[in-house]
Amino acid sequence: MTETPVDQDVVDILTTEHHEVLDLLQQIKTSTDAEERRDLADTVISELVRHSVAEEMYVYPAMKKYLPDGDEAVDHDIEEHKELEQTMKKLESVDAQSAEFTQLLIELENILRDHASDEENEQFPQLRAQVPRDELIEIGGKVESAKKLAPTRPHPLAPNNEVFHKLVGPGVGLVDRLRDKLTGRAT
Repeated sequence: MTETPVDQDVVDILTTEHHEVLDLLQQIKTSTDAEERRDLADTVISELVRHSVAEEMYVYPAMKKYLPDGDEAVDHDIEEHKELEQTMKKLESVDAQSAEFTQLLIELENILRDHASDEENEQFPQLRAQVPRDELIEIGGKVESAKKLAPTRPHPLAPNNEVFHKLVGPGVGLVDRLRDKLTGRAT
């Protein structure tokens, strides 16, 4: 979505992404054009999937390493990622003018707001307090790189872990981007 200045750390990057996706969700709510709603929803899905994969690859290992309740926080966040994925998977195939589409958008927004709030108000401040700034900047760079190869579509049955994303994720991402190109899907 946005270009990242070199000195931004992972907290800055992820917080900005949360706000950008929430802004896109608001644009969808106010749009009456079905094609625009579908394109914006596809963009939201693509951005959230890439964001989640990058977090699972690089942020969650740091949380486990540095935060006193890191394992518990990561388990909670992964559960929220699974909820987001299931909701996005349903949203992919629903008509953008339907009541179900609107309901799924509301569900997605509620899960995302809760997830972002947990991260921004609890976990991110702890990361900033526990992790050296240069390491947070380095993780930010890894997150940005991971998003370039990450899948663009939800895969709710796939494992939500670092090893899977590093070994299989680039191949899944390649297939997703090919499908996106062939179908003209906005990502």
